[in-house]
Amino acid sequence: MKKAAPAPTIDAVAIGRNEGARLIACLESLNGAVRRVIYVDSGSSDGSVEAARAAGATVVSLDLSVPFTAARARNAGLAALSRDPPTYVQFIDGDCTLRDGWMARATQFLHDNLRAAVVCGRRRERHPEASVYNTLIDAEWNTPLGAAKSCGGDALMRYQAIAAVRGFREDLIAGEEPELCLRLRARGWTIWRIDAEMTWHDAEITRFGQWWKRTERAGHAFAEGAARFSTPQDPHWDREVQRIWIWGLGIPIVALVGSLFHPAALALMLLYPVQVMRLSGRMGWQAALFNTLGKFPEAVGAIRFYSRQLGKGEKRLIEYK
Repeated sequence: MKKAAPAPTIDAVAIGRNEGARLIACLESLNGAVRRVIYVDSGSSDGSVEAARAAGATVVSLDLSVPFTAARARNAGLAALSRDPPTYVQFIDGDCTLRDGWMARATQFLHDNLRAAVVCGRRRERHPEASVYNTLIDAEWNTPLGAAKSCGGDALMRYQAIAAVRGFREDLIAGEEPELCLRLRARGWTIWRIDAEMTWHDAEITRFGQWWKRTERAGHAFAEGAARFSTPQDPHWDREVQRIWIWGLGIPIVALVGSLFHPAALALMLLYPVQVMRLSGRMGWQAALFNTLGKFPEAVGAIRFYSRQLGKGEKRLIEYK
């Protein structure tokens, strides 16, 4: 008689810092959905470590003397799982909660698709109505269904595949998930987005300065990703960087320098409202406005990356909370 295959094991790695009640909700949502939870804390001062232990999670506290990155935290969680590795690992940010039914859908997908290393679903903002920034982020999470190039911070991954590529690249302060997926796809693995509710996310962005910092971080990620990992065979964020240079730097510089010779050069700035009108037909006027405006903080982030490269300065997180 043929012996039945063992049931797959599922563990979770949650990461966070000073998430308060959101972390408690995150850990509660994992209760009963996974075998064990590893919570990796990045220097919280709000009682998160104690709350996580009370919720039954195994806590890993990162060394405060080394700069924090989400990639480093996720790798610490993977290391804690290595002695008794699971079949699948659910990564989740501490400001997110797992949706009912996600785990069954996701594990079945990975079971049925043996070359799939990563599966993600719909991440939604819990309070999209709280601010225009939350509304924009909720739309940002709505990525196309099917085979994908990358995933976000919440995803179910095949432990075997992640371990084979040695996890996340810890020196990245942002964009670590797309870079991981780049290496996985190079090994023949696939990444998928399925039509299933995955997590609630609580961005809590209510101020313009928070949106600016978050967008600046994206610009840093785009510039670093393109500079370090893009190849002719598999371009990585080349187009995003080109748009940053054109809209975030090129047009304003040409208009300003040109105006020193003739004021008419300032008319180039009219390209921005034209761009907003052009994009609004596809994404709505609010998204078009912030997409266009966002090229300026993205340019700041890109410049920050290149200046660090030249000066060999220390990388630190660009935080918006």
